[in-house]
Amino acid sequence: MSLIFESTSIKNMTLANRFVRSATWEGLAAEDGAATPELIEVQRQLARGGVGLIISGHAYVSREGQAGNRQLGVWSDALIPGLAAMADAIHALGGKTALQLAHAGSRAAHKLTGLEPMGPTAEGAAREMTGADMKDLTEAFAGAALRARTAGFDAVQIHAAHGYLLSQFLSPSFNRRTDGYGGSIGNRARLLLEVLESVRQAVGPGFPVLVKVNSEDYLPDGLTMADMIRVAALLEEAGIDAIEMSGGTFLSGKNMPSRVGKPGPGEPEAYYEAQARALKSKVSTPLMLVGGIRTIENAERLVSSGIADYLALSRPLIREPDLVARWRSGDRKSARCVSDNGCFAPGFAGKGVYCVVAERERQGAGEDQPQS
Repeated sequence: MSLIFESTSIKNMTLANRFVRSATWEGLAAEDGAATPELIEVQRQLARGGVGLIISGHAYVSREGQAGNRQLGVWSDALIPGLAAMADAIHALGGKTALQLAHAGSRAAHKLTGLEPMGPTAEGAAREMTGADMKDLTEAFAGAALRARTAGFDAVQIHAAHGYLLSQFLSPSFNRRTDGYGGSIGNRARLLLEVLESVRQAVGPGFPVLVKVNSEDYLPDGLTMADMIRVAALLEEAGIDAIEMSGGTFLSGKNMPSRVGKPGPGEPEAYYEAQARALKSKVSTPLMLVGGIRTIENAERLVSSGIADYLALSRPLIREPDLVARWRSGDRKSARCVSDNGCFAPGFAGKGVYCVVAERERQGAGEDQPQS
């Protein structure tokens, strides 16, 4: 059997294969962040499709940290029943799931929340965080992690990528503090490490805790690959169980996390392959690599050559939630995702994220439109 379809374990969590659904904003939660039947059905489709680990869309850990409309939340105990229904639906189909814990920082949607956003440095509508704010934040992440475990999730993932709050602290492009949380990469990583410690204390030593970080920011004075490797080493020392590597921010132009189109001549299919090679030469923690993976041949090469331990997919699974099962069945054709980012437009319109190309094809074939 191909290495990509073998069973592996992260701490006490056993996964059926090496494919991961990378956290993807679904735009289907209720106004208060509660899981809805429509959102739960998306998780069922992924579980039926054979994904080894399903990571939820970013779930905000406190009200002022909400990033956008119809985003999943984990900020209140009142949300636990919906989260439990989500985890139960995945488990009923033999899947495993992690809840991604997030705070948008200065990117928070203050017009939605009515609350003042905050970040490492005052910027736009956001104020600079105080020591008390950072203590509150670590407690918010810990409370969210405990709710995830109570709801039956198999793991949690701390979101420290893509220019959200913890990513902002890591990046000198956003973090211009002059105290113990700014300056050197050790200082810039301090809040992330404190969040990890707080989460670990909340869920206990046996519960898998993952993290998502940028390979680099692709910004002037942003997080560099050398910074990322140092952060990963610090996370490994602190007991992180797996690292997912992504890259870019909302300000990174063509190098944003969801890049448009196919790679150019000489560019690798996997966006961050070079950074993954560099990380794996320094850090032994299991690596989940996301970004651009569209062929089973490349997936097999990345794992067999030791560049990545797990293969994380986002947009391909919006287009084809059953992609992993299709590849496992012997159909080795490339993922059908065309990487046009059209899938996000319905989400911004309040209809939930779905592949508009596939929808046009279904309508052209005369099929009924699925609920989004």
